[in-house]
Amino acid sequence: MSGYIESQPLGRTAATQDAGANSQAADGTQSHRLRAGGLIDRQKPLSFTFDGKAMTGYAGDTLASALVANGVKLVARSFKYHRPRGIMTAGSEEPSALVEMRSGARREPNTRATTQELYNGLSAHSQNRWPSLRRDFMAVNSLLSPIFVAGFYYKTFMWPAKFWEKIYEPMIRRAAGLGRSAGEADPDHYDKVWAHCDVLVVGAGPAGLSAALSAGRAGARVILVEEDTQLGGRLLSDGGEIDGMQAHEWVQRAETELDALPNVRIMKRTALFGVYDGGVYGALERVADHVPVPGPHQVRQRLWRIVARRSVVGAGSIERPIVFPGNDRPGVMMASAVRTYVNRFAALPGRNVALFTNNDDGWRTVEAIHRAGGQLAAVVDPRGQAPVEYQSLVKASGLRVLSGFVSDVKGGVDGVSSVTVTGKDGRRQDVAADCLAVSGGWNPNVGLSCFHRGRPTWREDIAAFVPGDCPPGMRMVGAAEGDFSLGECLRAGHAAGLAAASDCGFTEDGGSAAEAGDETYAISPLWQVPAKGKAFVDFQHDVTASDVTLAQREGYESVEHLKRYTTLGMATDQGKTSNINGLAIMAAVTGRSIGQTGTTIYRSPYSPVAIGAFAGHNRDETFHAWRLAPSHHWAAARGAVFVDVGLWKRAQWFPQPGETDWLQSVNREVNAVRNGVGFCDVSTLGKVDVRGADAGIFLDRVYINAFSSLAVGRARYGLMLREDGIVMDDGTTSRLAEDHYFMTTTTAKAGPVMQHLEFCRQVLWPELDVQLSSATDQWAQFSIAGPNTRALLQALCDPDEDLSNEGFPFMGVREVKLRGGMTARLFRISFSGEMAFEISVPARFGNAMAENLMIAGKPFGVTPYGTEALGVMRIEKGHVAGPELNGTSTADDLGLGKMMSKKKDFIGRIMAGREALTAPDRQVVVGIRPVDQGRRLRSGARIVPKGERPGPQTDHGYTASVCFSPTLNHWLGLAFVQRGRERFGEIIRIHDPLRGEDYDAEICNPVFYDPEGVRQRG
Repeated sequence: MSGYIESQPLGRTAATQDAGANSQAADGTQSHRLRAGGLIDRQKPLSFTFDGKAMTGYAGDTLASALVANGVKLVARSFKYHRPRGIMTAGSEEPSALVEMRSGARREPNTRATTQELYNGLSAHSQNRWPSLRRDFMAVNSLLSPIFVAGFYYKTFMWPAKFWEKIYEPMIRRAAGLGRSAGEADPDHYDKVWAHCDVLVVGAGPAGLSAALSAGRAGARVILVEEDTQLGGRLLSDGGEIDGMQAHEWVQRAETELDALPNVRIMKRTALFGVYDGGVYGALERVADHVPVPGPHQVRQRLWRIVARRSVVGAGSIERPIVFPGNDRPGVMMASAVRTYVNRFAALPGRNVALFTNNDDGWRTVEAIHRAGGQLAAVVDPRGQAPVEYQSLVKASGLRVLSGFVSDVKGGVDGVSSVTVTGKDGRRQDVAADCLAVSGGWNPNVGLSCFHRGRPTWREDIAAFVPGDCPPGMRMVGAAEGDFSLGECLRAGHAAGLAAASDCGFTEDGGSAAEAGDETYAISPLWQVPAKGKAFVDFQHDVTASDVTLAQREGYESVEHLKRYTTLGMATDQGKTSNINGLAIMAAVTGRSIGQTGTTIYRSPYSPVAIGAFAGHNRDETFHAWRLAPSHHWAAARGAVFVDVGLWKRAQWFPQPGETDWLQSVNREVNAVRNGVGFCDVSTLGKVDVRGADAGIFLDRVYINAFSSLAVGRARYGLMLREDGIVMDDGTTSRLAEDHYFMTTTTAKAGPVMQHLEFCRQVLWPELDVQLSSATDQWAQFSIAGPNTRALLQALCDPDEDLSNEGFPFMGVREVKLRGGMTARLFRISFSGEMAFEISVPARFGNAMAENLMIAGKPFGVTPYGTEALGVMRIEKGHVAGPELNGTSTADDLGLGKMMSKKKDFIGRIMAGREALTAPDRQVVVGIRPVDQGRRLRSGARIVPKGERPGPQTDHGYTASVCFSPTLNHWLGLAFVQRGRERFGEIIRIHDPLRGEDYDAEICNPVFYDPEGVRQRG
C-alpha cells in the first residue's frame, strides 16, 4: 500500500443504481471487463496469449489485470504440492501468479503477472506443471503432503549415504525449481549507469510525491524512483480528495510540476532493490520489458547505481492475508487487489464476492464492488459489525454482515465456489461466492530500512512492524512508517523532503503541504483461524501453519531457524505476504509476543534482478575490459587467432590456407623459426622504468641475484621472491645508464609486480633514491628469432650499426638507428633457444614495425608466430613460465637455486631457507617424454613410480607444461617430480584419471633443445 488508507463517503444510491449497466462486459472476449472506468486506454486494444489461448486487453493493463478481465482464475501451480493457484495481489509482492514470459532465447521464468505490462503479441505460459495447467500429474504431491512436511529433506535423504550422489541429489534437482531458463544466449543487452543527487525519493505515492515536491522546490537535486508505470501509488486504486480535487487530478498536477523542475528527475518503471554503504542505492529500470523486442540499440534493462546524500523512502505497505484452510485457492485475493483491479483496471475479479476482514480498510472493497456492479455475498468480520462510516451502506444495500471467521473455502481449479463461515458460537454456514477478498491488515514496507542490519520495532496499535534504525541519511515516511492517514502521509512527506534538502544545504521555499482528510485505521489482529485443513502461510513454497508449529516442536524457535527449516520466506517474493503471519504463529505457540519473537534479516535485492542487469555490457567478448597489443590490428588482418591473457588479446597462432587444425599452424611456425626467422609481438610483457642513484641497490633487494654490478649496456635474467620465499615472478632487466634500469615482467604479473615494487619503495625503503614508472603501454616490443635474425635486422637497421657477435654480444642492450632515422632499443635476449633479439619502438609504431619486419624479412621467409609456438620453443629449451611459476614453487624447485646470492640480502631470503622449502624430497622441475613417442602428453596428469598403484601415498608429482615438438617429432613436457633431478633416465607411470589414460614416460633433463646454448649465442 503506497502512501495511505482512507475512507470515502459511502451510501450514494447513484453509485449502486448504475451498477448493473457497468457490470456488462465491454468486449465480448473480456467477460469480466467493466464498460467504463479505470485508467486503461480503451482506444488501444492489445492481443496476447496465455498457454496458447488468444485473449485481449488494453493499453495500461498488466498481464494479471488482463487475465482477470478475461475471467481467468487458474494461472499457476505451487512449488511443492503443485496446488492450483490464482492471482492473489496486484503488485510486486505477488507470491503465486508466476509465469514464463516470451519464448526461445528470450524466455524468462518466474515473471510476476501483476507487474508485467501488457503489450501487443505478449505470450505467457504457466509453469511448474505437466502435462497442462489444469491437469498436472505432479498434483499427486498434495496427497503426499503428510510426508512432505517441514524438514522433510533433512530427515529423509540421510541414509544410506551412498544414495545421495547418484539417487537423492539428482532426484531433488529434477524436482526443484519453478520455471525454465532459456538455455540459449540472451540476445538482449543491459546497461549500468551511475547517477548522483542530493535527495533520492523512493515511491511515488502521496508521501513520496510530497517529498519530491518540497525537496525539488527547495532547490535540491532530486531523483524520484517508482516501480510502477504511473505515479500515484495507492491513489491510482483508492482515489480520494487532495487540495479539493480528485486524487488522480492532484497526481497529474504534481507530475507536471516535477517535470518542469530542472533539478528533478522522474524514473518510472524503476524499482529500488538495495541500500549500500556510502549512500549508494541500487535500482533496476525496466526499459523495454513492455515491448516484444527492444528497439535497435536499445537496452532491455538498466541497472542504476545512485549516490544520494539523503533519501526519503515512501515505499508504502503490503496488505497481509489471514491464515485459514483453503486460503490458497484460485479466486482468493487480497482486498486491496480487488479494489485495484476494479478501480484502476476496470476488471471485476468476481460477480459474487465475499469479504473477510479484521480491519476498517477492508471495508473499502465493499463500495468498490458495489460501484462496479458486482454482488457482495457477505462480509465476514470477527468484530461483528461494520465500522460507523460504512453502516449506512450496509443498511441501504441489505448487505449481510457475519460475525465470525472464514474456516474453509470450497472450489477447484476453476476458482472459489463457496466460503464456509464459522461463527463465534461455533455454528457453520456456507456462503456461495466466486471470489473471496481478504484483508488481515497492513505491514509497512520496512525492507529497505533494514538493509544495514536495522531491526524493525513492533507497534501494537497497527499490529505491524515499523522501521527501527534506518541506514545513514534515510527517512521512512507515509505508510512505510506506519502512518495510514492520507493527510498525515502528505504532511510527513513534505516535511521529510524539506528536511532532506536542508541537510544538503538547500533552504529555498519548499511550499506548503497538500491537504487531505485524516482517516482512522482500526484493526483487531487475527493471524490464524483455528480449523482443520491446509492453511497456508507461504503460498509459493507451500509452507503451512502446521509446518510452523512442527518447527517449534522440533526446537526451531529462532526466526532464522524457522525460515531455513520450513523455507518460509525463501521464495522469489522473499516472504512479503507471509513472514509476519509465520512470526505470529510462532509467537503464539511459544507464548511470546511478536515483538519478542523478532524478524529475520532483510537483504537485497528487494525484488528480483536479472544477472544480466548486474553484468551490463560485460559479457561474451565484453565480459571485462581488454587491452590490445600494438600490432593487434595488423595481426587481426592476417587472420590471427587470439587468446585472452589477463586483459590482453594475444595472437595465439596465424593459420594459413590448407591448415586444418591449430597444431599444423603451430608446427609450421616453430619450424620456420628454427630454420629461418620469425617474429612475435611480446609487447604485453610488463615493463618498469627504474631510475635513481640507488636503483641498483633497490633491484638487489627485490631480486635474488645482483644487479648493481650489471654493466651498462647489458641485460640479466632475474628472479624475485615473495616474502614467504616462494617465487613471485621472473624476467630480464637491462641497464641503460648508471642510474637507469629497464625491467620486464611476465604478462600476468605486470600489475602485481608493480604494486610490490611500489610497496617496497614507499614503505620498506623510503630512504632510497629511486623512482618507478610503468612503461608497459609505452613500448611496442617484438621478439625476432631464428638463424636469419641478424640478416633481417641488418636489412631493417642503419648500415652503420654493428650487429655482429662481437659488436652486439648475447645479453647486450643498446639503442640503434633504423633505416629512415628512427631510434629503437635492441635487446639480445632469447626465450626460444635460437639466435634472437627483441626490438622496441614507441607503441604508436607497433603496426608499422610489424609491417616493416615482414618487408625486411621477405627475402628470408620471415614468419609471424604466436604464443603457442612461443610456448613450444620455451618448453623445448626448458624455460619455466606460468605453469611452473604457480605460487608454490621455490627458486631451487625451478632449478634456479644457484642464482640466490649469498653476498646480499633480498626479499624472501630467510623464509626461502625454511626446512620444508629445502627438503630433499621436494617436487622439482624436470623434463618428461613418453616412452612411446607416438603417445600424447597432457598437463595435469599424475606421476607414479612404475609398478605402483596410483594413490596419495604413491603420488610423486604432476605434468605442468606439455607440447608437441616438431623439432624432435614427439610430445615432451616439464613436470614437477619428487627428487626429480636424481631420477634422470627413470621410467615412471603417468596416470590421468580425468581422461582415463595410463602410460610410461621417462624423466630427463628439462633442456631438450641445444643444451649447450650454441645456437642462441651464435
